[in-house]
Amino acid sequence: MIIVTILIFILLLFIGMPISLVLIISSLSYLLLTGNLDLLNSVPQQMFSGINNSGLLAIPLFMLAGELMNSGGITTRLITFSKSIIGHLRGGLAYVAVIANMFLASILGSANAQAAMMSKVMVPEMEREGYDRGFASALTLSSSIVAPVIPPSMLFIIYGTLSGASIGTLFLAGIVPGVMLGLSFMLIIIYLSKKNNFPKSERPPVKEMTINFFQVIPALLIPFIIIFGILSGIFTPTESAAVACILAVILGFSYKQLKIKNIPEILKSTAISTAVITFLIVMANVFGFILAFERIPQLITETMLSLSENPIVFLLLVNILLLLLGTVLDGIAALIILVPVFTPLLPIYDVDPVHFGVIITINLTIGLMTPPVGTGLFIVSSIAKVTLERLLKSMFPFLVVAIIMLLVITYWEDAILWIPNLYSE
Repeated sequence: MIIVTILIFILLLFIGMPISLVLIISSLSYLLLTGNLDLLNSVPQQMFSGINNSGLLAIPLFMLAGELMNSGGITTRLITFSKSIIGHLRGGLAYVAVIANMFLASILGSANAQAAMMSKVMVPEMEREGYDRGFASALTLSSSIVAPVIPPSMLFIIYGTLSGASIGTLFLAGIVPGVMLGLSFMLIIIYLSKKNNFPKSERPPVKEMTINFFQVIPALLIPFIIIFGILSGIFTPTESAAVACILAVILGFSYKQLKIKNIPEILKSTAISTAVITFLIVMANVFGFILAFERIPQLITETMLSLSENPIVFLLLVNILLLLLGTVLDGIAALIILVPVFTPLLPIYDVDPVHFGVIITINLTIGLMTPPVGTGLFIVSSIAKVTLERLLKSMFPFLVVAIIMLLVITYWEDAILWIPNLYSE
């Protein structure tokens, strides 16, 4: 019956049904086909247990912080500050897009939210300055994948609650790979700037740069406050999200751009986004329960061990599998389904769970850039008004570099664990 269930799963994905509905319909199909009503009675309990974790409270709070900061004008100030520093270089606005995304990643933690926001702001601005719209859209989408890597990260929070790995340590481990990804995209810009003779703007006066710097300092301090608070034990990751919301409100009102009348819309947007993610987590937990009942994790473990006991080969196989699954599964759903599958294998292959958390997060985030289920593709294509074909063509060099960096991060464990080890000492 599990074969039929998998076929139903693939068919529903193929016709474009939302992943949350695919998961629950496939799960219920299995239960009805087997006639196991005892398992059916367990479904409500599995749905509840999927969200019965206090660590998940950080997700709506960080999403609220992102909404408050965007409405409070922090996004605009980050872009203005970045542009005042490097906008005068050839291809300067392209560098600004990457740097602004890295700044925002330390605030939002969601690649889809970041891609949507930056598509509205950066793509029209870059096109006005003479950049190709397809390139601008591809750069915006590619740069947004650093959001789930640079702390705070929604995917790290979910991975930590599922695997038992320290969320604070995961936050620290994400800093180096996030910077590495950003720098690798800048290398592409350097090459394309020379090849396509990208435009450059005038260098602003020192006074203007100084003003922009002082205006953006409070926003830049937020991620440092969050990480320092978690590591020092002042507050937990969940409590840090609440602190981020308080700081966002203070900054928004101090910048005089956050209005009381905007609060209901901000809360509504946060509630909708949270409901979508929560529903997905619930449905994925039921599907994971079915997989566990059929001993799929154990079968995968036995298969992996039969193929090789070498950790290098294991990580390569995992990356290949995740890259393939990332093309058809939403990142959060894949995380919830796969983490219980791979976690028992980590001590066998002597793979650090924090390092593995970074690998799986980056891998699944790359899935946002790949069809047919790459949600980032559809978000940017819709908002930037660029065809998928044109966007995919412009995405290719960024996708290749992202995969290369994934392999570097996979096999250079010391770079990923450098900051966490530094702190532990």
